[in-house]
Amino acid sequence: MLGRDKQQEQTIAEDTVMTKYQMASSSGVWLLSLCEEGDAMIMAETGKIFKKEKEMRKGIAFPTSILVNNCVCHFSPLRSDKDCILKEGDLVKIDLGVHVDAFIANVAHTFVVDVAQGIQITGQKADVIKAAHLCVEAALCLVKPGNHNEQVTEAWNKVAHSFNCMPVEGMLSHQMKQHVIDGEKTIIQNPAEQQKKDHEKAEFDVFISIGEGKGKDAELLFTEELQMQTSHTFFSEVERCFDANTMKRTEQ
Repeated sequence: MLGRDKQQEQTIAEDTVMTKYQMASSSGVWLLSLCEEGDAMIMAETGKIFKKEKEMRKGIAFPTSILVNNCVCHFSPLRSDKDCILKEGDLVKIDLGVHVDAFIANVAHTFVVDVAQGIQITGQKADVIKAAHLCVEAALCLVKPGNHNEQVTEAWNKVAHSFNCMPVEGMLSHQMKQHVIDGEKTIIQNPAEQQKKDHEKAEFDVFISIGEGKGKDAELLFTEELQMQTSHTFFSEVERCFDANTMKRTEQ
């Protein structure tokens, strides 16, 4: 038991903590504000550890991405994208990564906006969420010495098809190392024809779709390539200070 003078650690089991994050991701919320809140939380939490290690870098390994409905990956809106607002019933994926001394941990979570506590999600949204969850569970069992990446790919396809879903074509899961978020060893889910012989080894990320499983570029603004020399100089300084060259940089 904790002494009276010691404060009990907060967990998501407490109503105050759950309410905070439910409110943050409710309908009417601007996606950019969630991205900023996620990045700010990463910096705040990593700032609490290894304070005596002045040379140790820690913080954001993968910027917070908010992926709504049919958006597959790597999206955070520009400030000009004022219409990127959560709506009731949206299927939302939150994806972010943290590093301490360049050792990386990525995490993602899927939920439906404004579903009342105790109400079960049904239909295609429930199917695709359950399929993705079971694919992760299958990978946890299969990714071990002696097994091959093809076993994981095959299991993912079987699970997805059992829910009338499809793994998103060509998505890769990568090995992680210090300073490296996308390592050489990979698992590919639902490989396109030209990819079937190119990838041989291990680690995982799961993308499941109720559609045909084929991704395409969204009709959104992309971050432009840098044109001015001063811009390249500034960007090089950012890379030097924040190890950005070893972490993933995302396009909008």
